[in-house]
Amino acid sequence: MKVIFFHDGPIKKDEDNNYYGTAHNDDTFKRYYQIADELGVVIREVSVSKSEAEQKLSKITVSPFEVVACPNISSLKGILLKEKKAKEIIYKEIEKCDYVVARIPSMIGFIAIDYAIKLKKPYLVEVVTCPWDAFWNHSIKGKIVAPFMYKKTKDLVRNAEHVLYVTNEFLQKRYPTKGKSVNCSNVALKKFDNSTLENRIKKITNMNKDRRVIIGTTAAVDIRFKGQQYVIEALGKLKSQGYNNFEYHLVGGGDQKYLKNVAEKNGVTDRVKFLGSVQHNDVFKWLDGIDIYVQPSRQEGLPRALIEAMSKGLPAFGARTAGIPELLEKEFVFSNSKNNLREICNILTSFDKETMLSQAKRNYEESKKYDSSLIEERRRNFFRLFKESY
Repeated sequence: MKVIFFHDGPIKKDEDNNYYGTAHNDDTFKRYYQIADELGVVIREVSVSKSEAEQKLSKITVSPFEVVACPNISSLKGILLKEKKAKEIIYKEIEKCDYVVARIPSMIGFIAIDYAIKLKKPYLVEVVTCPWDAFWNHSIKGKIVAPFMYKKTKDLVRNAEHVLYVTNEFLQKRYPTKGKSVNCSNVALKKFDNSTLENRIKKITNMNKDRRVIIGTTAAVDIRFKGQQYVIEALGKLKSQGYNNFEYHLVGGGDQKYLKNVAEKNGVTDRVKFLGSVQHNDVFKWLDGIDIYVQPSRQEGLPRALIEAMSKGLPAFGARTAGIPELLEKEFVFSNSKNNLREICNILTSFDKETMLSQAKRNYEESKKYDSSLIEERRRNFFRLFKESY
C-alpha cells in the first residue's frame, strides 16, 4: 500500500540525489508510514550543494521514500506556464496510490484533493496555515490572490471527510469542516528536562541591568510577513527614548538586504545580528543563549519556533496572528495594526526580572502540552480512523 504526500514545498536535493528539508524532514515523513508501508512525495524541488546542505539542513533518511518533482505553480507565472504539466504529474501519481495526504494551502495540495475526489481515492487534508493571512500580508499581488485561496481552502476543508489542523482553535473556526477532525501540531517536543528551567531561572536571576538583553527570532529573513522589521523599528523607537540595552538576533536564511536597510534607517545596525541558516539541532543551543523570544509574523499556523523557545523556558511575545495567541498570555501579544510599534516597545520595557521569571516558568509549563507522546498518540488514532473509514 502506498500513501502520497502533496505540498508545494520545496524540498532540497543535492548532486548525489540526497534530499534535505527544514519543515519537511524525517520527523514529518515517518508519520505517514502509519497509513501505508510506502511513501511518495509530490513536491517542488530546489537544488542545493551537498556541502551547504550538510551544514545547514536536515537530511531525509526515511525509507522507502520516493520524490516526484512537480513544477512550481505557486506563482501566477507558474500557473500560466506550468499548470498543465503539474496536473499531469499529480493525476498520474494519484492514479497509482492508495491514500492521499494533501497539505494546504498549497496549489499542489489543492489539485491533489480535486483529483482524489475525481478518482475516488481516500484523502486526508492537513491545514497548516491561513491562506488569507499569508497572501493578504504578502504583497499587492497577494491581496489579489487572497480571496481565491481563502475560498478554495474553505470549500475543500468544509467537504473533506478527514481534516487535521495544527492549531487548537484558530484554523478550525476560520476553516470549519463537516467531516471528522483532530488538532495535531506539527511541533512535537521529545524531551523535557527540569534542569532547562532551572538554568533559565539562574540566567535571569543573575542578569544585571547594564547587560544587553538579547531578543531572538527564527524565520526566513527575506519574507516580509515574517515581521522582523517591526521589531527592528521598535528597537529604533526605544533607542530614541534612551533604551540602548536591547539586541536582536535573527536566525534564518534568505536575502538580508531589506532588513539591513530597515536597521540602518532606524539607526540600530549595531543592535541587529544576522546569523543565517542554522541546523535545527543547533537552534536549541542558540535559544539557551538569548533572553527573550519574539514571533512577530503576520502569517502562521501554530509556530513551531515559538513553542520550542517556550520549552527552553524563554520569556516570549508575539503578534496576534493565527495560533500565536493560543500559546501566550494576552499581555504579551501585540496587534497587527499601526499601533504595533508602540505595543512592542511597551512589552519589551515590561520585561523586568520578576516578569521574566514568571513568564519563563509559565511558558515552560505551557510547552509541555506539545509533548510528542501526547500529540503522536492523537495523530496515530486519527490516522487509524482515516484508514478504517475506507
